[in-house]
Amino acid sequence: MSQGNGHGVHTDPAAISDLTDAAAAEHPQVAPDGSKVGYRAGRTLPIRVELVRQLRRRRTQLVLGFLVLLPFILVVSFEIGQSQPNRRTGGFVDLATASGINFVVLTLFVSGSFLLPMIVALFFGDTIASEASWSSLKYLLAAPIPRHRLLRRKTVASGLLSLFALVLLPAVALAVGVLWYGAGEVVSPTGEAASFASGVTGVALAVGYISIHLFWLAGLALFLSVSTDAPLGAVGGAVLASILSQILDQITALGDLREYLPTHYALAWVDLLSTEIDWSQMATGAFSALAYGAFFTLLAARKFARKDITS
Repeated sequence: MSQGNGHGVHTDPAAISDLTDAAAAEHPQVAPDGSKVGYRAGRTLPIRVELVRQLRRRRTQLVLGFLVLLPFILVVSFEIGQSQPNRRTGGFVDLATASGINFVVLTLFVSGSFLLPMIVALFFGDTIASEASWSSLKYLLAAPIPRHRLLRRKTVASGLLSLFALVLLPAVALAVGVLWYGAGEVVSPTGEAASFASGVTGVALAVGYISIHLFWLAGLALFLSVSTDAPLGAVGGAVLASILSQILDQITALGDLREYLPTHYALAWVDLLSTEIDWSQMATGAFSALAYGAFFTLLAARKFARKDITS
């Protein structure tokens, strides 16, 4: 039955109920903070999902495949070009075939200046810029994934991939080196020798130091990634910065100023080959890398929080 409201307009309780149900269906219930009921920001973009996305990308597969292939390329190179495989004249190259551990040391030495920094720059520099170039960044944020969580998750995924790559190369090199050159003593360029077990420990510590040292490059690449929509520009900019720092580090006229360059302590891990390890260079290098890395990472977070992703 219709009832009057005093102004000649009749209302039907059943109709009002139907309209209310329709409005609720059209506009789902929201929480006091404006989010949809059941939505949990902390459950968006799990690390596992981001890692699977990255591992399925062709560039990730090619990079990891090349790291597995590189030790075999080095072995073939030594087999072809070195007539005296066990000569020990004091250089890293001459000592590479002395044992499996020495082969790992050479692999880290030849790849530490360009290859490993490039891989870290690739994973971190491509992470946000690629999404922006594909115009998928705004859809990820509209999912909705909070900005700080998106950046944090992608950074963690890039860090895990980089760490995996940094461990994969020496692990494969160790297996290949032991197979070809045996599990003998590790010999340093100064003529010192250590047991195979000590060599493995030293290599593990060297990989840990390299991972920490490249944190400065990861932070810079991440900052460039949130600053541009061109992945190549972010990756290339970080790599060029690393190369420039290495070039400046060779200019002795700069004196003590070279110690402030982020790549100055890149080879400090070589001290791990000595029987008496000098930890001072590695400690200084680790502190420098962490300081630079934290600075660039904070800049990246600040930049991404204000980034216009609607264009």
